[in-house]
Amino acid sequence: MKTLRLTAIMLLVALRATAQNKYQVPVSEQHEKMQTGQYEPTWQSLETHQTPEWFRDAKFGIWAHWGAQCVEGSGDWMARGLYLEGSGQYNFHRDHYGHPSEFGYKDILPLFKAENWDPDALVERYKRCGAQYFFVLGNHHDNYDLWNSQYQPWNSQNIGPKKDILEGWAKAAKKAGLPLGISFHADHAWTWFEPSQRYDLKGDKKGVYYDGNLTKEDGKGKWWEGLDPQMLYQQNHPMSQGSWDNGRIHAQWGWENGACPPSQEFVTNFYDRTLDAINRYQPDLIYFDVTVLPFYPLSDCGLKIAAHMYNKNPRGVVFGKILNEEQKKALTWDVERGAPNAIMPEPWQTCNCIGDWHYNTGTYQRGYRTATNLVKQLVDIVSKNGNLLLNIPLRADGTYDEKAALFLDELEAWMSQNGESIFGTRPWVKFGEGPVAEKNIEINAQGFNEGQYNGMDYRDIRFNQTAKYLYVTAMGWPENGKLIVKSLGKGNKNFKKSINSVQLLGYGRLKARQTSEGLEVVLPKPCNQIAPVLKITK
Repeated sequence: MKTLRLTAIMLLVALRATAQNKYQVPVSEQHEKMQTGQYEPTWQSLETHQTPEWFRDAKFGIWAHWGAQCVEGSGDWMARGLYLEGSGQYNFHRDHYGHPSEFGYKDILPLFKAENWDPDALVERYKRCGAQYFFVLGNHHDNYDLWNSQYQPWNSQNIGPKKDILEGWAKAAKKAGLPLGISFHADHAWTWFEPSQRYDLKGDKKGVYYDGNLTKEDGKGKWWEGLDPQMLYQQNHPMSQGSWDNGRIHAQWGWENGACPPSQEFVTNFYDRTLDAINRYQPDLIYFDVTVLPFYPLSDCGLKIAAHMYNKNPRGVVFGKILNEEQKKALTWDVERGAPNAIMPEPWQTCNCIGDWHYNTGTYQRGYRTATNLVKQLVDIVSKNGNLLLNIPLRADGTYDEKAALFLDELEAWMSQNGESIFGTRPWVKFGEGPVAEKNIEINAQGFNEGQYNGMDYRDIRFNQTAKYLYVTAMGWPENGKLIVKSLGKGNKNFKKSINSVQLLGYGRLKARQTSEGLEVVLPKPCNQIAPVLKITK
């Protein structure tokens, strides 16, 4: 009996050890302790957290996706692109700054000055455009922290602006009364910066290694003396399988298909930095540009961050991408540059941008997406139980350009007139009608299906509601002024009340007639430049 009891105890200990070490790279809490409370770092526990009603009411946020990668004005992922021999970003960098073996991304950081940055004025401007929450970049894949980070010396307080950028944004958001969101992307620096280990395959610098292999000792006599480049580039590891294939990283985004596994030191450093920012700036929302959560499924890092956030702020929101149905109960699903074509049972969000994620002079020259295009997307998203988070690109000095200013002016004009049809609403029994509503539009990985929503016109109509009103938005003004809403025809099963009149937001009351074909309304001359909104008493 004694032997059996001992065997049972040993088996129990082994099972517990297996459960505790089921992750290949478990995070260490030596420096930052996860906030304990109602939520534990398990899917079962996190599923009990509900996306808060304030977020469902908000519908629209603006994002300052802004950092040192804006310096060159060559667009998003420039800190990786400058190491891709022959690419446009590589050529631009070499022509204007030098070869990546002599002048790499670390040397761009001091050029990020933010000299004209006025966070109070920017946040107040975004609020006038209808933003109900405000998002900022904490760090990007470039691994550079935009605050006075105690776990990453390569940060904006030490290098570049010599300012705690997050602190400035957080104070501005609080002053404007807007919930604050912070996005963290640095978990992918491990594989994302792998091209910095390379060298040119041709030309006068053939075979000369880039600066991603430098060590702290190499900094003697340099401006970065005392700093370790490996704290920035994180390349003291073997390259992932197929790393010289520039597109391979997309197939390895979820740490699969031969991605080099991250070290516990790197995972824990990301965990420490993220908790440091959460504890200092008390965000209401946090966003990860990852598959599910940071380092998932290799590590419990992301689950611990989510539990920490929910325990500190029960009204907080944590976003994740490429989620299964169970994970959508624990996190708020984010869709990048796209949308599902159905009403989602759980609240969700689209993140998008009027141009490139980081400032791009080429995009500026070609022109940004129009306010008309983005408002239509917002209306479509809201009709499906979603929110829109929109990035307005900023130049390295902290200002937006005149084309972005025009966009904001047009957005403000429409939102001032029609915002009541957006904020605080909920989906109706159906999200819409029309050619695009009837299409089978599939999500592509993180999203990336927005092109299929372009070209919506007055035939595409979207619905949403409050307890008292049904809002009907046509995605354009019919040339003959006659609008027919098929879903509200006589005898329809979803709105049995007879409709004799409607209100046109920004204008006033209009006569309406229900026939078997639909609700017919003759519109006046356009009272806004984008889309008419009908308000119907329920």
